Amino acid sequence: MHGLGNDYIYINAFEETVGDPSALAKRLSDRHFGVGSDGLVLIAPSSVADFQMIMFNADGSQGEMCGNASRCVAKYVYDRGLTDKTVVTLETLGGIKVLHMIIQDGAVQAVRVDMGAPKLNCEDVPCLLGSGVVKRAKISVLDREFEITPVNTGNPHGVIFLDEPVEKFDIYKYGPALEAHPAFPKKANIEFVNVLSPERLRMRVWERGSGVTLACGTGSCAVLVAANLCGLAGRKAAVVLDGGELNNEWDEATGHVFMTGPATFVFDGEVNAD
Repeated sequence: MHGLGNDYIYINAFEETVGDPSALAKRLSDRHFGVGSDGLVLIAPSSVADFQMIMFNADGSQGEMCGNASRCVAKYVYDRGLTDKTVVTLETLGGIKVLHMIIQDGAVQAVRVDMGAPKLNCEDVPCLLGSGVVKRAKISVLDREFEITPVNTGNPHGVIFLDEPVEKFDIYKYGPALEAHPAFPKKANIEFVNVLSPERLRMRVWERGSGVTLACGTGSCAVLVAANLCGLAGRKAAVVLDGGELNNEWDEATGHVFMTGPATFVFDGEVNAD
C-alpha cells in the first residue's frame, strides 16, 4: 500500500510471525532483489490501543512513527474486516494516534490522523542546536550553511525553508549529510520547503533510514508547525509533496496536529521469508 507514493509492505501480524523484521525489511525493500518499498510495517495486536503499528525503514532501522503508513493501516484493518469502527486508536513508538476514516462505497478512501501535539523543545526532538523552541538555527554541512527548525511530530525532523525551487535543489547531496549531522543524536528526517503562500507549502524530504521518498506524513506536519512558528503560514495549509497533497491543521484549541490524506492498496502477495 502507499500514501501519496510513500510505499510500505504490510504484514498482518495477527496471522503471521516475523522472526527478524529488521532483516526482512532490508531485504524486501530492495527494489531490484526484493519487493521494493520504503520499508516494512507490521499490523499487530496492542494492549493499549485497537491496533499496533511496528515499522522498519528500508535500511532495517526501526522508526517511531509514519503518518502515511498509519493511514494505510487504517485502510487495511477496516477494508479487511479487522474492525467495523471508523475511528480507531493506533499504538506507535511515537505515541498513540487516533485514525478517523473517511469511507466511500464501503472502503476507506482517506484518513484524518490525530498526530497529537508536536514536541517543540530541542531537548525533546532531540536536537543540540539550542534549548527550548529553536527557530531557523544555523547549521553547516559540506559546503553550505542552512537555517533549520527542529520539530518532533512522532519522530525527529529538521525543516529548512529555501528560496530556490525545491525541485532543483540537490537533495541527494545535502539530505544524507543533514540526516546524520551531529546536531541530531538520533538522526533526523530533513524537509526542504518552498512557501508558495501562507496556505500552500511545497516540500521534498530526505527520510531517515530511507532516503528520498515521494511523501512523508510526519514531515508534512513538521513543515506546517515550523512554517507557523516562523511566521510563514497559518494553522491550516495544503502541503504539496512529490506524490501528492496532504491537508494539515495545527489545532489551536487542542494543540494537536491533524493530517488528512489518501491511502491506496496496490497488491497482495506471498514471499519466502527464509
